[in-house]
Amino acid sequence: MASGALLGTLLAVLGGIFQGSFALPMKGMQKHWAWENIWLVYSVVGLICLPLLLAFATVPALSDVYANTSLTQFLQVAIYGAGWGIGSTLFGLGISRIGMALGFSIILGMTSCLGSLIPMLVLHPADLNTPNGHVLLSGLAVVVVGIVICARAGALRDRDLAAGSSMAKKGAFAAGFVICIFSGILSPMLNIGFSFGEPIQKAALAHGAAAGMDANAIWVPALAGGFLANAGYAIYLLFKNKTWSLFTSPGTTAWHWTGSALMGALWFGGMSVYGMGTALMGPLGKVVGWPVFMSINIVTANVNGLLSGEWKGARKSSMAVAWGGIALLVLAIIIVRGAA
Repeated sequence: MASGALLGTLLAVLGGIFQGSFALPMKGMQKHWAWENIWLVYSVVGLICLPLLLAFATVPALSDVYANTSLTQFLQVAIYGAGWGIGSTLFGLGISRIGMALGFSIILGMTSCLGSLIPMLVLHPADLNTPNGHVLLSGLAVVVVGIVICARAGALRDRDLAAGSSMAKKGAFAAGFVICIFSGILSPMLNIGFSFGEPIQKAALAHGAAAGMDANAIWVPALAGGFLANAGYAIYLLFKNKTWSLFTSPGTTAWHWTGSALMGALWFGGMSVYGMGTALMGPLGKVVGWPVFMSINIVTANVNGLLSGEWKGARKSSMAVAWGGIALLVLAIIIVRGAA
């Protein structure tokens, strides 16, 4: 059991690294493709193609698994996925306005806290007032403090940038900040839907899916619901902005297609590895694994933001505040790991 929990934690960390890097390819494509072009390809690959391929490859008799699942349970997971899809769309819009470091910190910090507390309160309310529950709450409190410090660091960074920078304009920052807050409120719905998808997971296990792979059956309905919001808004913008032609314009290169597809692969790769990890962490895997996954997400996004030049021109004091927040997030991972 202990070795399984350790492996599950390591998988949650790996998943966080993948997801914290998923938006990185976008930085090299927005000079020619619009946001909606990138987001549509990402959505098709990451939310439809890869979840289906993984489910068919790892869950025997997948159609029978779904046939033995009640329509209510199936729709419940899909509806939570659709709620997350709205948050995910706002996520993409938010980080395109205020950057990976600050956007990831605000959105995923809120997602980490709400995504852990709600499943525990709904599915395991008695566990909240136990030593493990107290450790989890302490870890989540440290996550909140770390997120606040990271957000402050991002604000200091924007203050330090040149006055002509678009990210330094007050109106643009305020709009991006509000988008990120709403994304943070809605994004935990994916973890909630994943928690309520346990009957689907048990059906997959009963049909011969290996431990750790049974969770893959949940992603298909959950992410199909999320696809409707993500792809729907992207398609709306493609018509509104008349940017369909960018897909075939002379400036389009193979990287625009492969980079957008890579975003989907990194995003879904992170989620699927996280799902496998939670299955190995025990009954509270979805509660304990979520903040670990989200914290690594944030740490990775901040490192990528640093390496890609988001902090170029910022003062060393602003950088020190950022690394202080990251250090607290690492501490939170250690604390929450104690609740496993």
